[in-house]
Amino acid sequence: MNKPLKKILYVEDEPDIRDIATLVLENVGDFEVCAVEGGQLALDIIDEFQPDMVLLDAMMPGMDGPTTFVEIRKMKGFQDIPIAFLTAKLMDSDIATFLDLGAIGVIAKPFDPMTLSDQVRELWDRA
Repeated sequence: MNKPLKKILYVEDEPDIRDIATLVLENVGDFEVCAVEGGQLALDIIDEFQPDMVLLDAMMPGMDGPTTFVEIRKMKGFQDIPIAFLTAKLMDSDIATFLDLGAIGVIAKPFDPMTLSDQVRELWDRA
Protein backbone atom coordinates (compact mmCIF):
# COMPACT_ATOMS: atom_id res chain seq x y z
CA MET A 1 0.00 0.00 0.00
CA ASN A 2 1.13 3.53 -0.70
CA LYS A 3 -0.09 5.04 2.54
CA PRO A 4 0.79 3.89 6.05
CA LEU A 5 -1.61 1.62 7.90
CA LYS A 6 -3.16 3.53 10.78
CA LYS A 7 -6.79 2.48 11.33
CA ILE A 8 -8.06 -1.09 11.64
CA LEU A 9 -11.65 -2.28 11.97
CA TYR A 10 -11.49 -5.58 13.86
CA VAL A 11 -14.54 -7.87 13.87
CA GLU A 12 -14.46 -10.66 16.48
CA ASP A 13 -17.29 -12.19 18.51
CA GLU A 14 -15.17 -13.63 21.36
CA PRO A 15 -14.63 -10.84 23.94
CA ASP A 16 -11.32 -12.18 25.32
CA ILE A 17 -9.75 -12.56 21.89
CA ARG A 18 -11.13 -9.18 20.80
CA ASP A 19 -9.69 -7.49 23.88
CA ILE A 20 -6.23 -9.09 23.60
CA ALA A 21 -5.92 -8.39 19.87
CA THR A 22 -7.09 -4.80 20.32
CA LEU A 23 -4.65 -4.22 23.18
CA VAL A 24 -1.76 -5.63 21.16
CA LEU A 25 -2.62 -3.81 17.93
CA GLU A 26 -2.96 -0.51 19.77
CA ASN A 27 -0.01 -0.78 22.17
CA VAL A 28 2.50 -2.81 20.16
CA GLY A 29 1.43 -1.89 16.64
CA ASP A 30 0.44 1.71 17.43
CA PHE A 31 -2.74 1.33 15.37
CA GLU A 32 -6.09 2.96 16.01
CA VAL A 33 -8.50 0.04 16.38
CA CYS A 34 -12.26 -0.05 16.32
CA ALA A 35 -13.24 -3.50 17.59
CA VAL A 36 -16.80 -4.74 17.17
CA GLU A 37 -18.43 -8.06 18.03
CA GLY A 38 -20.22 -8.86 14.80
CA GLY A 39 -20.66 -8.35 11.10
CA GLN A 40 -23.71 -6.12 11.27
CA LEU A 41 -21.96 -3.81 13.76
CA ALA A 42 -19.00 -3.63 11.37
CA LEU A 43 -21.29 -2.56 8.55
CA ASP A 44 -22.94 0.01 10.82
CA ILE A 45 -19.64 1.63 11.91
CA ILE A 46 -17.33 1.26 8.89
CA ASP A 47 -18.43 4.44 7.12
CA GLU A 48 -18.02 6.55 10.25
CA PHE A 49 -14.68 4.96 11.29
CA GLN A 50 -13.13 4.91 7.77
CA PRO A 51 -10.57 2.15 8.43
CA ASP A 52 -7.53 1.55 6.25
CA MET A 53 -7.94 -2.21 6.72
CA VAL A 54 -10.43 -4.74 8.11
CA LEU A 55 -9.60 -7.85 10.15
CA LEU A 56 -12.42 -10.40 10.21
CA ASP A 57 -13.08 -13.49 12.24
CA ALA A 58 -14.61 -16.18 10.02
CA MET A 59 -16.98 -17.91 12.44
CA MET A 60 -19.40 -15.56 14.15
CA PRO A 61 -23.07 -15.88 15.07
CA GLY A 62 -25.48 -13.97 12.88
CA MET A 63 -23.39 -12.65 10.03
CA ASP A 64 -20.21 -14.70 9.57
CA GLY A 65 -16.91 -13.33 8.28
CA PRO A 66 -17.28 -14.28 4.61
CA THR A 67 -20.77 -12.73 4.49
CA THR A 68 -19.47 -9.59 6.22
CA PHE A 69 -16.65 -9.47 3.65
CA VAL A 70 -19.12 -9.57 0.76
CA GLU A 71 -21.34 -6.92 2.35
CA ILE A 72 -18.38 -4.57 2.96
CA ARG A 73 -17.36 -4.94 -0.68
CA LYS A 74 -20.86 -3.80 -1.75
CA MET A 75 -20.55 -0.53 0.19
CA LYS A 76 -19.59 2.65 -1.62
CA GLY A 77 -15.97 3.52 -0.93
CA PHE A 78 -15.03 0.09 0.41
CA GLN A 79 -14.87 -2.00 -2.77
CA ASP A 80 -11.07 -2.12 -2.59
CA ILE A 81 -10.34 -1.90 1.15
CA PRO A 82 -7.80 -4.53 2.24
CA ILE A 83 -9.52 -7.24 4.27
CA ALA A 84 -7.77 -10.11 6.06
CA PHE A 85 -9.12 -12.97 8.13
CA LEU A 86 -7.93 -13.62 11.69
CA THR A 87 -9.38 -17.07 12.25
CA ALA A 88 -9.04 -20.59 13.54
CA LYS A 89 -10.54 -21.92 10.26
CA LEU A 90 -7.26 -22.97 8.70
CA MET A 91 -8.02 -25.93 6.47
CA ASP A 92 -6.63 -25.43 2.97
CA SER A 93 -10.16 -25.25 1.58
CA ASP A 94 -11.10 -22.52 4.09
CA ILE A 95 -8.02 -20.45 3.27
CA ALA A 96 -8.69 -20.89 -0.45
CA THR A 97 -12.26 -19.66 0.05
CA PHE A 98 -11.05 -16.54 1.89
CA LEU A 99 -8.45 -15.77 -0.76
CA ASP A 100 -10.96 -16.39 -3.56
CA LEU A 101 -13.22 -13.78 -1.95
CA GLY A 102 -10.36 -11.32 -2.29
CA ALA A 103 -8.82 -11.40 1.20
CA ILE A 104 -5.24 -10.16 1.34
CA GLY A 105 -4.34 -13.00 3.69
CA VAL A 106 -5.15 -15.13 6.70
CA ILE A 107 -3.67 -14.90 10.19
CA ALA A 108 -4.04 -18.00 12.36
CA LYS A 109 -5.76 -18.08 15.73
CA PRO A 110 -4.53 -18.59 18.28
CA PHE A 111 -2.13 -15.80 17.35
CA ASP A 112 1.12 -14.78 19.00
CA PRO A 113 0.47 -11.40 20.63
CA MET A 114 4.09 -10.39 20.16
CA THR A 115 3.99 -10.88 16.37
CA LEU A 116 0.37 -10.00 15.51
CA SER A 117 1.12 -6.37 14.61
CA ASP A 118 4.01 -7.44 12.38
CA GLN A 119 1.80 -10.03 10.66
CA VAL A 120 -0.83 -7.36 9.98
CA ARG A 121 1.82 -4.97 8.61
CA GLU A 122 3.22 -7.71 6.34
CA LEU A 123 -0.23 -8.32 4.85
CA TRP A 124 -0.71 -4.57 4.39
CA ASP A 125 2.67 -4.21 2.67
CA ARG A 126 1.89 -7.10 0.30
CA ALA A 127 -1.59 -5.79 -0.56
